[in-house]
Amino acid sequence: MTGAVFPFDLVEPDGPRLGLIALQSDETIERDMRRLLPQDIEFMVSRVPSDEEVSRHTLAAMEAHLSAAASLFPSGVKFDVIGYGCTSGTAQIGANAVAERIRSAAMTSAVTQPLSSLLAACRHLGLKRIALLSPYVAQVSERLREVLVSEGIDTPVFGSFDAAVEATVVRISQRSIREAASALMQGADVDGLFLSCTNLRTLDVIEPLETRLDMPVLSSNQVLAWHMMKLAGMEPPDTAPGRLFRR
Repeated sequence: MTGAVFPFDLVEPDGPRLGLIALQSDETIERDMRRLLPQDIEFMVSRVPSDEEVSRHTLAAMEAHLSAAASLFPSGVKFDVIGYGCTSGTAQIGANAVAERIRSAAMTSAVTQPLSSLLAACRHLGLKRIALLSPYVAQVSERLREVLVSEGIDTPVFGSFDAAVEATVVRISQRSIREAASALMQGADVDGLFLSCTNLRTLDVIEPLETRLDMPVLSSNQVLAWHMMKLAGMEPPDTAPGRLFRR
C-alpha cells in the first residue's frame, strides 16, 4: 500500500540573494552580517579553511581554497553579490584573484570583500587620510596599508593589538577597542578611522567613537555589509550603525 501523492507548485524566492564566504576561524562576521543586513533577504554562508595563526603566509594560503568554498553554495543558485569575509586576506591575495576564484565556482553578479568595500566607503564619504587600528602583527597590517595607499588612501596613523591568533582577536573587549582608538586618534591629522578585521567585535563601538571623535568610523563588517547592499541595489536598515549608512 502506498500513501497519497499530492501535486505541488514551484516558486522562486523574491528579493536579493546574498552570499558570504566566512573564514573557518571567524566567530564574529555571521552574527554581524545578520544584524546589518535586512532580515527579509536570502542570505547564505559558506566557510573557507583558515589557520588560527594569522600571518602573510596563512592568509595567502586561503586563495587555493576559495573556489571549493564557493562551490559549497547550493548548486544552480544565482547570487546578486557574494562577499569574502577577510580584510587582510584580500590584501594578500588581491581583490581580482578573490573574485576570479569565487566566480569560477559560483554564479554571482558581483563579488566584494572588506578591502574593496572600504575603498568604496572612503570614496562615498570623501575620505583620503584614515587612521588604521588593527588587531594583527605589523607584518600583516603593512600589506593592507600598502594596498590602501596604492588606491589613494593614506594611513599616516596606525596602531595594533599585535595579536597573532584569531581566538585572541575575537575576545578583545569593546572597552579595549574604544580606549585604543581614542588614544590612537589624539592629535591625529586624519578624516576618518578604520577598525580592521572581520573577527574584531566593533559594531557597538562605532557610534560612540563617532560621537567622541566627530568623524566617520568604519569597520570591516560594516563596510562589507554596506557595499554588498549597495551592489545589490538595496537600502540598509535604519538600525545599521555609523555615518556611512546616513550619507
